Amino acid sequence: MEQLNIDSPSATRAFAALGHAGRLSVFRMIMRFAPRPVRPTELAEALGMKPNTLSGYLSELQQAGLIEVERDGRALYYKAALQTCDALVGYLVNDCCRGRPEVCLNALPLSGDRPFRVLFLCSGNSARSIMAEALLRDLGAGRFEAVSAGTAPNGEIHPQARALLEREGHDTLGLWSKSLSQAQRGEEGYDFVFTVCDRAAQEDCGPLPGQPLSAHWGLPDPVKVEGTEAERALAFARTYDALRRRIEVFTALPIEKLDRMSLQAKIDDLSVMKEDDHG
Repeated sequence: MEQLNIDSPSATRAFAALGHAGRLSVFRMIMRFAPRPVRPTELAEALGMKPNTLSGYLSELQQAGLIEVERDGRALYYKAALQTCDALVGYLVNDCCRGRPEVCLNALPLSGDRPFRVLFLCSGNSARSIMAEALLRDLGAGRFEAVSAGTAPNGEIHPQARALLEREGHDTLGLWSKSLSQAQRGEEGYDFVFTVCDRAAQEDCGPLPGQPLSAHWGLPDPVKVEGTEAERALAFARTYDALRRRIEVFTALPIEKLDRMSLQAKIDDLSVMKEDDHG
């Protein structure tokens, strides 16, 4: 992505747009889905905001260059203008922090002197996040510590998810459905947080310790698929395969050699990885 430069008036306009609590909440929610676009109805539902109020906030954020709009037929979708966001960070570093990124933000690569700590977050923590935890634990070759949690955990692993993992050779001992508070690591926190369902991405869980990099790997919920036993099994298998492809690419990244902004771009790419992509 080509680097975008931003001048002081544009930066001031963007920061002013973010200086309002309502606009900031909308921008944060859009960023949570980045780089994927999101529908206004999803934003309104997640934020409990009236459509006309949301429309005004979206218009002001768009005028400030912070978000972009896409049209698909009659439907509108909004997404973060990532080039502008990168330029704003660059403006702070170069103008306000005198070119010293260590003053303004943690820009250095993650340390490789211990396993990278990864949290997979879902709503029920019974299928998708559980599968992701098992996959990273086994594919990570000791480089990663994988944990999963739910914003509203079901309290048990879905039987089809457990059966699939065992067929694929994963040990399900030690896997259990738990809340985010039960998965907290204290002050050490996580290096990465991946939401794997839209509901978890829409919920404000508050800042997590450790300043983790995050991305939204949203996938359809196989638990909600209706039909024959074979059709439900196929839904679980597709979810497993999609997670496996992402995690295989993720574990191959040279994490220790990438600065945080480059690493964020890499995991964002995985957010829009299609089913037939292989890295």
